[in-house]
Amino acid sequence: MFTINPINKNCLSEIQQVIDTKTKPLGALGQLENLAKQLTLIQSQNSDTATVQVTVSKPTMIVFAGDHQIAQQNISIAPSDVTRQMVLNFLNCGAAINCFCRTNQIDMKVVDAGIISPLTLEEKTLSDNFYEQRLGAGINDISIKSAMDETQVKQGLLYGKEIVTDVINQGCNILLLGEMGIGNTSSAAAILMAYAQKSVDECVGNGTGINSEQLNVKKQLVEKAVARLNQATVLSDPLYVLKELAGFEIVQMVGAILTAAEQGIALLIDGFIVTSAALIAVKINPNVRDYLIFAHQSNENAHQLMLAMLDAKPLLNLDLRLGEGTGAALALPLLRAAASFYNDMASFESAGVTV
Repeated sequence: MFTINPINKNCLSEIQQVIDTKTKPLGALGQLENLAKQLTLIQSQNSDTATVQVTVSKPTMIVFAGDHQIAQQNISIAPSDVTRQMVLNFLNCGAAINCFCRTNQIDMKVVDAGIISPLTLEEKTLSDNFYEQRLGAGINDISIKSAMDETQVKQGLLYGKEIVTDVINQGCNILLLGEMGIGNTSSAAAILMAYAQKSVDECVGNGTGINSEQLNVKKQLVEKAVARLNQATVLSDPLYVLKELAGFEIVQMVGAILTAAEQGIALLIDGFIVTSAALIAVKINPNVRDYLIFAHQSNENAHQLMLAMLDAKPLLNLDLRLGEGTGAALALPLLRAAASFYNDMASFESAGVTV
């Protein structure tokens, strides 16, 4: 379904030379230099030169929403109804992610990937940027059975592909992903535990702020979910992990990530849930990793473990634990800054500066 090429690094030394001859000490812009290098490599794939203009064109945030039946076991600060309520909040432009997208000139789209109760016809008209791509009324309780079936996995990947293809055709060359789903940290924690083979204490955290009793129940449920799995199949078949543990929003994000990488555009990855989708996408095709930029390190220890598995150095550390794509939206100005200095900062030669 996806053909993803590794980044061609033939221009790497030339790109490094451009960066090193800017009017600054070597390495003085720190992570921005690595960011500029990665963006230039991605955007120079059809060029034999490092003199491409790095652009941030029509950056688009896609927020995928889906429900999780495991949430019925009182492991969250809010009931599942809140997923639907927050989708309406997104459509009414009242959430944090709406604020940050407005501030940073990011287009935003909202996807019902499988919330429990679909929106009414009237609610769907609140925004032209609402997409209904339902795979069901929330995934199964993963502590008891598979999250979904193989047909839903395949359709979810296809849905992710379709919406990303659409936004790329509209001119987007930086894709940002966000999510909403009460209980979805349980899926992300189970995915981490399955791949990292770490203890449940290392992989399961407080999420949005549950109490110690809820945390203990959450740990037991995640442990049960992972215990159901065939470990050999986990390591050999990422689609099996999606079927067993992922949320409907996660499987569609995997499709979105694979499509963006296939089309050669950069992805700005948000927090724990989106990173779990990125981890599975990299397991499906390791070449995906070249296209991923990690926005922030969340306040969840499990997210830090997952970032380490992906050899990721996030741009921000703001103790965020909200989701929605907020960290990715906050990091976008750094991509613009990296593009700006690469494109426009004078070299020592052009500025007549001698060192």
